[in-house]
Amino acid sequence: MAGDIVRLSKNFALSELTKSATAERLGVDNTPNLYHLVNLTHLAINILQPVRDQFGVITINSGYRGPKLNAAVGGSKTSQHMNGQASDFESFSTPNPELALWISKNLDFDQIILEFYDGVDPNSGWVHCSYNLMGNRRKILTALKTKSGVVYRNGFVSK
Repeated sequence: MAGDIVRLSKNFALSELTKSATAERLGVDNTPNLYHLVNLTHLAINILQPVRDQFGVITINSGYRGPKLNAAVGGSKTSQHMNGQASDFESFSTPNPELALWISKNLDFDQIILEFYDGVDPNSGWVHCSYNLMGNRRKILTALKTKSGVVYRNGFVSK
């Protein structure tokens, strides 16, 4: 039926994980296939829903990105977003470092990156987290903006 909401978990709809202003502006189709849908469902059930249950509403900044959309936003050529395995999100009630730390201690994840946290504003940046149905590496990184570009450091660091 047209207009039906496809739920991936109790509080997350497929549309939240595929919506993109860039895709809309450029006319890029960002429809996931079945493989991506399976991955997005596991991401919602194993990462996003537990975070929502613990901290309340979270805002999804980026979820699934097909290859054309990923290229348009300057994403990595190996981005897990293109597989439906990753989401960037934040909470306006909980500092991003706290979200990232809680996930690292309480959930199974493939990769978590505290992206562009400035070490001052607790709500700066966002949390990138991925889940891989085939096995998780539990890799923890911080992405920092520097004069020479983006630098990734192991662990959670503030600068």
